[in-house]
Amino acid sequence: MARVKKVSAADPAHMPHSDQFHLNRPSLWEAMLSMLAVGVLHAFLPTKLLIGPAWLLLAIEAVFLLPIVFTLLTERGLPYKTLHPLLLTLLGVLTLGLASGIMLLIITVVGNKYATVLLRSAILLWCSNVLIFGLWYWQIDGGGPMKRHQSGSRAADFLFPQQEDGNPTGWIPGFIDYLFLAFTGATARSPTEMFPLTGRAKVLMMIEAFLSVLVVAVPAISEFHLPW
Repeated sequence: MARVKKVSAADPAHMPHSDQFHLNRPSLWEAMLSMLAVGVLHAFLPTKLLIGPAWLLLAIEAVFLLPIVFTLLTERGLPYKTLHPLLLTLLGVLTLGLASGIMLLIITVVGNKYATVLLRSAILLWCSNVLIFGLWYWQIDGGGPMKRHQSGSRAADFLFPQQEDGNPTGWIPGFIDYLFLAFTGATARSPTEMFPLTGRAKVLMMIEAFLSVLVVAVPAISEFHLPW
C-alpha cells in the first residue's frame, strides 16, 4: 500500500517566503517610487552633467526594481535576504550618479553661461540628495525594514522622539520618517528631532550634509551677472 506523504505546514518547499509578509509594503512602494523619482530627476539634468544617455539611470533602476515589483505583486519571488542587498546595490548606483552629477556641476560651473541652467541643475541635484539619503537611512536603520519589524520598536541607528522612554506605543518608523530626516539634514545640515546613534548613521549624515553644501555653494559663489 502506497504511503501518502504528509505535507507539513512548516515545510519551506510548500510555503511562500514568509519573511516577505513582515515587510511594510506601503513603505516599500514609497521607497521604490522615490528611487524612480531620482532617475527622473537625473534624466532632466543638462547633458554636460550626465555620464551616458539621460535614460541610463532609469534603465538600471528597471533591472533592479522589476524583480522587487514581482515579489510585491505575487507575494512570491525574492526572499528578504536577497531584497535587502539588491536595494543596497541600487542605492550605491544612485549615489554614484549623484556624486558624478555634483562633480560635473563644479567642473563646468566656470563655463556656464546661464544662471537659470545652473540653478535648475542645483535644485535637481539637491532633491536627489534628499531622496537618496532618505533611502539610505530607511535601509540601514536596524538592519532594514524587516528586521526593524521583527525586533520590535527599539531604537537602533536613529532615535526618533516616539521611541523615547521605551517607546510605550510600539511605534515603528516608515519611509516618510526617514525622508523627513534626510530633508532636515540637507537643509539644517544637522540633526533636528531625530538623532544618529551609530557610527554608520553619523557618517551617512555627514556625507549628505557635505553634498548639500557643495550643491548650494556652487550657485552662491558663481557670477550672478550671468544672463537669465
